[in-house]
Amino acid sequence: MSKMEVKTSLLDNMIGVGDMVLLEPLTEESFIENLRKRFDHSEIYTYIGSVVISMNPYKHLSIYTADKVEEYRNRNFYELSPHIYALSDEAYRSLRDQDKDQCILITGESGAGKTEASKLVMSYVAAVCGKGQEVNKVKEQLLQSNPVLEAFGNAKTVRNDNSSRFGKYMDIEFDFKGDPIGGVISNYLLEKSRVVKQPRGERNFHIFYQLLSGASEDTLKKLKLDRDFSKYNYLSLDSATVNGLDDAANFRTVRNAMQIVGFMEDEVQSVLELVAAVLKLGNIEFKPESRVNGFDESRVKDKNDLKEMCELLGIDQSVLERAFSFRTVEARSDKVSTTLNVAQAYYARDALAKNLYSRLFSWLVTRINESIKAQTKTRKKVMGVLDIYGFEIFEDNSFEQFIINYCNEKLQQIFIELTLREEQEEYVREGIEWTNIEYFNNAIICDLIENNQNGILAMLDEECLRPGTVTDETFLDKLNTICAEHQHFESRQSKNSKFLTDHSLPHNCFRIQHYAGKVLYRVEGFVDKNNDLLYRDLSQAMFKANHSIMRALFPEGNPAKVNLKRPPTAGFQFRASVATLMKNLQTKNPNYIRCIKPNDKKSAHIFTESLVGHQVRYLGLMENVRVRRAGYAFRQAYEPCLERYKMLCKQTWPHWKGPAREGVEVLLNNLQVAPEEYSYGRSKVFIRNPRTLFFLEEKRRQCLEDLATLIQKIYRGWKCRTHFLLLKKSQVVVAAWYRRYAQQKKYQKIKSATVVMQSFIRGWKARKILRELKYQKRCEEAVTTIAAYWHGTQARRELRRLKEEARNKHAVTVIWAAWLGTKARRELRRLKHEARSKRAVSIIWAGWQGTKVRREYRKFFRANAGRKIYEFTIQRIMQQHFLGLKNTMPSMSPIDKTWPVRRYQFLDGAHKELRRIFHLWRCKKYRSQFTEEKKAIYEEKLQASELFKDKKALYPSSVSQPFKGDYLEINKNPKYQKLNSMVEEKILLADIVNKINRANGKGAPRIFVLTKNNFVLADQKTGQVKASVPLPDLSSVSVSTQADGFFALKLKEGTTSAAKGDFLLSSDHLIEIITKLQRTGAAAASRDQINVDISDEFLVQFKQDKVCVKFIQGSPKNGNNAACKRKNNRLLEVSVPSP
Repeated sequence: MSKMEVKTSLLDNMIGVGDMVLLEPLTEESFIENLRKRFDHSEIYTYIGSVVISMNPYKHLSIYTADKVEEYRNRNFYELSPHIYALSDEAYRSLRDQDKDQCILITGESGAGKTEASKLVMSYVAAVCGKGQEVNKVKEQLLQSNPVLEAFGNAKTVRNDNSSRFGKYMDIEFDFKGDPIGGVISNYLLEKSRVVKQPRGERNFHIFYQLLSGASEDTLKKLKLDRDFSKYNYLSLDSATVNGLDDAANFRTVRNAMQIVGFMEDEVQSVLELVAAVLKLGNIEFKPESRVNGFDESRVKDKNDLKEMCELLGIDQSVLERAFSFRTVEARSDKVSTTLNVAQAYYARDALAKNLYSRLFSWLVTRINESIKAQTKTRKKVMGVLDIYGFEIFEDNSFEQFIINYCNEKLQQIFIELTLREEQEEYVREGIEWTNIEYFNNAIICDLIENNQNGILAMLDEECLRPGTVTDETFLDKLNTICAEHQHFESRQSKNSKFLTDHSLPHNCFRIQHYAGKVLYRVEGFVDKNNDLLYRDLSQAMFKANHSIMRALFPEGNPAKVNLKRPPTAGFQFRASVATLMKNLQTKNPNYIRCIKPNDKKSAHIFTESLVGHQVRYLGLMENVRVRRAGYAFRQAYEPCLERYKMLCKQTWPHWKGPAREGVEVLLNNLQVAPEEYSYGRSKVFIRNPRTLFFLEEKRRQCLEDLATLIQKIYRGWKCRTHFLLLKKSQVVVAAWYRRYAQQKKYQKIKSATVVMQSFIRGWKARKILRELKYQKRCEEAVTTIAAYWHGTQARRELRRLKEEARNKHAVTVIWAAWLGTKARRELRRLKHEARSKRAVSIIWAGWQGTKVRREYRKFFRANAGRKIYEFTIQRIMQQHFLGLKNTMPSMSPIDKTWPVRRYQFLDGAHKELRRIFHLWRCKKYRSQFTEEKKAIYEEKLQASELFKDKKALYPSSVSQPFKGDYLEINKNPKYQKLNSMVEEKILLADIVNKINRANGKGAPRIFVLTKNNFVLADQKTGQVKASVPLPDLSSVSVSTQADGFFALKLKEGTTSAAKGDFLLSSDHLIEIITKLQRTGAAAASRDQINVDISDEFLVQFKQDKVCVKFIQGSPKNGNNAACKRKNNRLLEVSVPSP
């Protein structure tokens, strides 16, 4: 369809029939042929009234884009081509605008596309509902729960590479505006037998392969796993890798989804440990060992896998090993311990693996529900999405197929009931007479299975609980006795003689005629699968595990709560779950999606008629069409009906001025449609036979062709006239432009000639003037030359005269200078001679005096004279150094780092020692000036340095701030008189802090008061005491490494103060508060100092839950202050400004 073409009905450009209700004639062959025709043109959606049939295309189609979402948004259900978005939009608008709770039931066999259909429904609802940070977070959590559940609950089968092996029902909760606020997921009957054994060509659950392929080497090492699939007995090797599935990338997707949903990192690690434990459990093998009494006892062959499994789960190896070798049976006060043989040990191992994985899956669903549940307690609107197994008919059908088909029987029953009820309600609402519709009621089949007295499930439970020997054969005998006369039950051994010679019915089987056809069930394994027993020894061993979630998985293993009552059977539990589901669906408005698989080869463009016909029959689609067509096959509101067919009548074309119903009446009367073929409702017209609708469509098609011809004629005439007028206008414009061009060329030619003439005349005149000017200039130059020569002659004469006069003066000057030089040289020689005579006399006298001195003192000198001179010199130097040091001493401040420079290297040691002694002396002098109060302040500052220096980014800014203590002056402030009277002890510290609320991460102002034995939190406005905690009840304090004021006061478990949990506070004086708390707390409790934990991630106990407080670098909305925000139920995130 082109972009300019707009569809206003599903009848436009219809390939085949878009709504099977309009199919004519209605047979199974025409039904399947219509599906094939639409499938060949990539039209995978078809309606049966309000029911959507979805064919799996096995290829990517471009019909799920954002533009498609907008196209179907707020549109009528029948306004556009059939699409899953149309049903999703109808359900969402009914929920939002009419306050009707909705449920979308998605059924079909494995590989038909049920899981993808549920994803498309959820993605459409997420796209069209409101926006906002909280709403987007809820939508993201709801959507990201799918990858987690698919990893743990889906597997590759021969029919589907991503087959859901569990039933899922999700209730999405909305507020009054239609925005999602949470959800609740219910799971049904996980196929846990797949954990220990898979059919040929199939795989175990995805998570095992994703973990081994996508986990890092460090993670695998912690989990004691190897990437090689062949090393694990529980993993089939023939289909370990699947084309189109990237297990490594999917593992990363699952990890990211778990983080978005709200799993903590330690929870994710615990889950992976249990998955690894299941793999290790499958590698445990047993060998027989004979005992004295002649019985065989099982023993573990290789204990390495057992040891690694026990280390992962924190179980004593000997306890688990004994549980695999012995079984304890309790009956009232008696206990009997029996040995297990090898077969029983393998049974116990597989039972433990199945229960461990099944309970882990249920724990995951519960944990996801905790994260996605609605936080508000106001009334909610609910949309349920049911993705559950389709009807299964295999060559070998067992207990699982029996349970699944029972569930489909119940869904078919509610489908027929709700469809009929919906039809009847619409007829009553429109005032149309209702006629009873004959249909097959499968309540008799449901009663055969679920009857409390004689139902198959009741007899199976009775047989499982009966004392004595119980086997599958005794169960079959009981069925043959009680159900033999039932018209939908068949057995070779029943009393009914017509089945005695039926060789298609083996002796160990029974057959039930379901609504979708007959199914043969092999009775082998019914009793064991219904019992689903796990030995009590194994439950108790699992309960003893030192693992974070194991005790929650095996509560029955608690020795203090031993329950000798037999646990409910699998059939009983599933019947109760189905009953609850049916009750839930009965309260909601149903919407149906029937998924069909076109072929078994998972290939596009292949349509297997026999396979599709089988699914059409067991989904009851033909019966659905007949129910829909039993009254009126087609109904449409008056306005769109009149808008579509108004061109068929002159009175209604082109515009009808009156009410739409009257227009439709005029239209149908004018077309002479038989009155019995239609009926008028309050808001819709009802058409009984599809032939009448096709008659209207054919008339409309012919009329549209006539209208198209008329429009073409008018358009062509208009186009030709417009073209002629355009040509005429163009000719006028061209002529005008040509005339303009010709005149411009003529003007340019005349202008050019004129310019040439003007230039010649101007040139002649200019040359004439030039000649005159040149003559005048030559005359002036001649006069100037003559004058210049005369002036030059005169100047040369004067120059000669001056030179002669100068030569005469210079001769006199030279003679006088020579005479003066001669006189100066003579005087210089005389003075030099006199100076040499005087110096010679001085030298001779000095030599003589030296000789006399040496002669006089020679007698006083000995061999040690040199050493004495040296010592004397050294003493003199030291004396000068110390005297100089006295005048250059530094100040008396202990923080002054200066010291005089030494001038001699041999004084280095003394120089350093003097510096050290001087520093100690001035420190002592400085300390002697302290009062006791000032000394206590410095001791607190010193202790704060030991606690926080180089550990917390806030500490450097607190060094220069004095510790004031009582910032509020409670003793003086009359505002706090009431609080002062209630606190009897001396107040050491009083300040305003913010108490962080777990629900939203916002702070409430409180008064924090610290005394010698208690700390008190009081209301800032009233002064009323909110909490008073003795300091001995305080176990530790937690802060971050960053420049924020948040701190957590953790209380000892079991104390009365810890009943409401720990305190998460923030303060501008964090360093002072924690320092005083540690000093005062240690003195009050007479014990070691309170532990201060400095970490960017720590846990805080809020009543019964532990919440993680995580600090990150960010840009908070409130400027430079740290901001706390709640991410989910178990995470508070504090954004701290980057330094």
